[in-house]
Amino acid sequence: MITLGIDAHKRTHTVVAVDDLGRQLGTKTTNTTTTADHLALIRWADRFGPDRSWAVEDCRNLSRRLERDMLAAGERIVRVPAKLMAHSRDSARTYGKSDPIDALAVARAALREPDLPTAHLDDEARELRLLVDHREDLVAERTRHINRLRWHLHEIDPSWDPNPRAFSTFKHLDIAAGRLAGLDTVVARIARELVERIRNLTVDINQLRTELEERTETAAPTLSQIHGISALAAAKLIGEVAGIERFHSRHAFARHNGTAPTPVWSANHTRHRLSRAGNRQLNAAIHRAALTQARSHPDAIAFLEHRANQGSTRKEAIRSLKRRLSDVIYRAMVTDATLKQKDRHALAA
Repeated sequence: MITLGIDAHKRTHTVVAVDDLGRQLGTKTTNTTTTADHLALIRWADRFGPDRSWAVEDCRNLSRRLERDMLAAGERIVRVPAKLMAHSRDSARTYGKSDPIDALAVARAALREPDLPTAHLDDEARELRLLVDHREDLVAERTRHINRLRWHLHEIDPSWDPNPRAFSTFKHLDIAAGRLAGLDTVVARIARELVERIRNLTVDINQLRTELEERTETAAPTLSQIHGISALAAAKLIGEVAGIERFHSRHAFARHNGTAPTPVWSANHTRHRLSRAGNRQLNAAIHRAALTQARSHPDAIAFLEHRANQGSTRKEAIRSLKRRLSDVIYRAMVTDATLKQKDRHALAA
C-alpha cells in the first residue's frame, strides 16, 4: 500500500509518496491547482501502482476542489487533522517547515492512524455548511453595527439604554428610527444609517433561518427530533460532520467531535479529563444542546443528578452528558442517512 500525502495550498499542491513503512518514494509539486493539475497528479501516482491511498490535511476551504476531482476519478482520500501533523514533523529526522516536509508529515500521520475519516462527495452537507457559515457572518456583522449604534445613541441621549438584544427585533429598530427622525446632526445621520443596515441584515438572517429550517426538516428528520437540537443546530451538525458514513463507529465520531474523554491514569487511580481535541464547532453545538437538555429534559436532569450522587462535579457531569448525547446524535444521523439511501434506491427503481 502506497500513501500519498498532500500539502494543499491556494495556488500549489505538493505530494509525497511513502511506502507502508513511511519511507519516502517520490515527490511532486503542481504549478497551479486546476482540475488538469489534479489529474496529472493521479497519472504521476500511477507509477507506484494501483494499491494506493491519498491523505490530505483537513482544511476543506483549500482542498475541496482537489477532493472533488480525486473522488470523481475513483481515488480514495482520508482527511488528516492538523494536530496529527505536528507529531509527525517532530518525530521526523528533517528539521524546518516546507511543503515537502508537511506533505510527508500528512502521509506518515495517515499511516499511523488507520481509522481516519474518509472524504466523499456530499453536496447537501456542503450547502448547509455554507448557508450556516454565511448566516453566522451576517449575525457577526449585525452585532458590530449594533455596538456602534449603541455608542452613538448613548452620545445622543445617555439616559436611553435599550436592552442589549433589543436591536435584533424590528420593533425596537422602529422605535430607534422614530427617535432619530427629528435630529439634524452627523451622529444622528450615522445612527439612522446603522438602523437601516441592521434592519436589512435582520431580514437576510431571518430568511436564511427559514431556509435552513426547511432544508433540515427534509435532510435530517430524526436529528431534528432530539431535544435541544434546533433546526440551526441540526444544520450546523450536518455541515460540520460532512457525512456520518465517514465514521466507522460512535466512538470514532465522539473522538472527532471532542466529546471522548482523555484518560489520565496515575498509579492506582483511573481518571478522565476534558479533551481539547476534535472539531470545536461540532463540540460547541453539542455543548449547547447538552445545556438545553440539562435545563429542560427529564432524562438528562436525572442523569446529572445520578452523576452528582456519585461524586462528580457539575462540569464532569455535563461532559458525561455530552458524550451520551454524541452517541444519540450519531445514531440519529445514521438513521437519516439510511432513510436517504432508501429514498435514492426507490427513485432509481
